[in-house]
Amino acid sequence: MWRTFKNDIDVVFDQDPAARGRVEVVMTYSGVHAIWFHRIAHWMWKRKLYFLARLLSQFSRFITGIEIHPGAVIGQRLFIDHGMGVVIGETCEIGDNVTIYQGVTLGGTGKEKGKRHPTIEDHVLIATGAKILGSMTIGQHSRIGAGSVVLKEVPANSTVVGIPGRVVVQNGIKVEQDGLDHHNLPDPVADRFKELEQELTQLKKELEAYTQTETVRSSQGRER
Repeated sequence: MWRTFKNDIDVVFDQDPAARGRVEVVMTYSGVHAIWFHRIAHWMWKRKLYFLARLLSQFSRFITGIEIHPGAVIGQRLFIDHGMGVVIGETCEIGDNVTIYQGVTLGGTGKEKGKRHPTIEDHVLIATGAKILGSMTIGQHSRIGAGSVVLKEVPANSTVVGIPGRVVVQNGIKVEQDGLDHHNLPDPVADRFKELEQELTQLKKELEAYTQTETVRSSQGRER
């Protein structure tokens, strides 16, 4: 248990350049507090102390602004940075060395029973405001872009952006993997707008050329 708590502190120094000391992390990092509350609540949940577990999780939500259901399974070295608004559902499973930013939802899609929340494998980064909904697996070493809404499986080593989320990189063109560089992602919507703009520019040129040709022909016809 103490090794786990130590890992929860150590990962902050690996991921957050603003962290200056262990006392500061222990006393002021709400993400660390939420994880520790959850580990205790999950211990209660496994021993069927459901009411006490839910009570502790709600207290943690009130204190930290991060809602983690006590039934969720969380691995080692989870880092929740600026975690206000993070929601993690009951049947969610999170692996090791996962990074989650503020406003992320790991939720369900309805009132289905059983496994209804996502499984997040090791070394996944989920950026600000991303929503991952339903029972699916996010493969290891994948990156979910800010504001994305993911509704289906994501293979390992992938980068996902957009609404709905689309895999834009997978084992091919490499996106910089620095943990805090989650803003530097491809934007397929912007790329498509650029293509449309280029097509419109080309159409305007063709229309102008056609108009000039017709004007010349009309002038020649009148002269005759």
